[in-house]
Amino acid sequence: MASNRVRDRRTFLKGALTAGAAVALTRPVRTQASDPHGETTVSRAIDTPHGALIDAERPLPSLSEPSATDAAHIGNPGSDFMVDLLRVAGIDYVAAMPGSTFRGLHESIINYGGNRAPQLIECTHEEISAAIAHGYAKVAGKPMACMVHSTVGLQHASMAIYNAWCDRVPMMVIAGNIADTSKRRNGIEWYHTAQDLGVLVRDFTKWDDAPVSLQHYAESFVRAYTMSVTPPMEPVLIVADAELQERPLDNPAQLAVPAVRRPAPPVADPQALASAAAWLCDATAPVIVVDRTVRTRKGMSDLVKLAETLNAPVVDLLSRMNFPTNHYLNSTWRQRALLEQADVILALEVGDLWGVTGTVKDLIGRPWVHTARLDVKVISITTAYLYGKSNMQDAQRYASADLPIAADSEASLPDLRERVQQRMTSARRTVLRERTPKLREAFDAMRAADRQAATLGWDASPISTARLCQEVWHAIRGENWALVSPTYSVSHWPQRLWDISEPYQFIGAEGGYGVGYGAPAAVGAALAHRDAGRIAVSIQNDGDLMTAPGALWTLAHHRIPLLMVMHNNRAYHQEAMHVQRMADRRDRHPENGTVGTLLSGPDIDFARMAQSMGVWAEGPVSRPEDLGPALARALTIVKRGEPALIDVVTQPR
Repeated sequence: MASNRVRDRRTFLKGALTAGAAVALTRPVRTQASDPHGETTVSRAIDTPHGALIDAERPLPSLSEPSATDAAHIGNPGSDFMVDLLRVAGIDYVAAMPGSTFRGLHESIINYGGNRAPQLIECTHEEISAAIAHGYAKVAGKPMACMVHSTVGLQHASMAIYNAWCDRVPMMVIAGNIADTSKRRNGIEWYHTAQDLGVLVRDFTKWDDAPVSLQHYAESFVRAYTMSVTPPMEPVLIVADAELQERPLDNPAQLAVPAVRRPAPPVADPQALASAAAWLCDATAPVIVVDRTVRTRKGMSDLVKLAETLNAPVVDLLSRMNFPTNHYLNSTWRQRALLEQADVILALEVGDLWGVTGTVKDLIGRPWVHTARLDVKVISITTAYLYGKSNMQDAQRYASADLPIAADSEASLPDLRERVQQRMTSARRTVLRERTPKLREAFDAMRAADRQAATLGWDASPISTARLCQEVWHAIRGENWALVSPTYSVSHWPQRLWDISEPYQFIGAEGGYGVGYGAPAAVGAALAHRDAGRIAVSIQNDGDLMTAPGALWTLAHHRIPLLMVMHNNRAYHQEAMHVQRMADRRDRHPENGTVGTLLSGPDIDFARMAQSMGVWAEGPVSRPEDLGPALARALTIVKRGEPALIDVVTQPR
């Protein structure tokens, strides 16, 4: 009976997959366990427990023999089927803090699935789980899953899900629940279940469902995955009912899994692109503005080719790594001057189109002003026209483009460039080539100004953010590296000083600017970079790490190599500036703006905190001359496959 049960567990889904399924099933290992660092190992057979635990008159049955309790065992639970759906969708990792409402799925991943593809990434908080999935997807180019424990777990994860929503990133959220009230155990299971669990995050997920059967679950899972990876990409939620997970399948052969096929992104209408090409070719001062445009190396190449064809400067808003920082057409730090002169703006996947041509000043009354020519023509190519919700106000102030095009901008770039080339006359090409010397001169002046600005306070202690970033650059520039943290809190020095030329070399911003994103997203991104053979580095804000410090434990537990460099200014500095600004306007003690915004008294020892969780760490480093050697030592640790942290005491910004 026991052997039949194992055979059923391995083969029950064999007939359930349709011919179009994308990924073949693998045979699970019969008995497996995870070592303390998350690696999968095959356990040795155990015939009897330790002698001290055995009652000589009532011996425990051998695991290899049938027993009287076999009638209560399940050989083909629904959660095994759910694991195979994860496999079919190509989900390599599932992040989770343990929770009882998905205990069946948890067990199936580690035993039926062998803890391989998907592998369980153990976390200490649900917000960490979701943020890891967020960071992973931006690097891997495909979703990761996270499991959350019903009401309490989903509420914990909601901030990270919201960040991913604002950032247009795919994510599979699987939440446990117990819908049938007659199946809930007394007490805690009532507090930890909901009548409509999806409502907690429905305003910032693309789609959710609570399947009532395994066939329903299969179809909803594939639908959710397909919607998540279709631009505009967003998180989706599937509720995995505990009863569905734990009950055996009655008729496995009757289950059918829809084929998992990733839809082609929507491409712009040819006539609209022809009009856009005409406007761009005839413009005297065109500017290209990019935000969440580039996902792939080909996308960056297509953008560079379009910019070179038009010889048009490019302003990168840095929600992604869109355009090489060392290309002469990169004019990111000349945005205001360029837009004041532009007669045509090509906006590609720009989340705040109104903010490109206008701004609200942070003054009493909050007046708004135009920052671009009043007669400028704006071409907007974005998937934002295809989908949106109203409650969460991440859509920004509405701006009517002169030529709005509802399409995926990266997918539309090749066709747009082709139409630009068709439109271009030899005389026009000559005129465009004549722009080159001035554009190169402006680029060189912009870079020189940034290098000069970086020298201010170069030898100061605490360490300037420019010195911090440049020392990191010197340490990693010879490696196959990637920056997996936002840069606005360090004045965007990496984009201003480093040569960043590949889309994977910068992760972009966090979407909703929710504190707590940085560390766990860096963990997820580093996981994807580890699989690709790259060295990941993050410049980590101190206040952000204190929101989710358990991410350090996950780093160490799963041996994910990441060089984490603390930007430890010992304050919530942005909030300190806000309070000081209010006090200054009201003529009452701006110096008191540090009350309630400092992270000192006592100072936080991030190196000791990291060491306590198994991460190699050093610091605090406050002298500039000590930073380079410390980074070199940390990089040695990372290159051997382990995480390292350097606590650097820094200037505010």
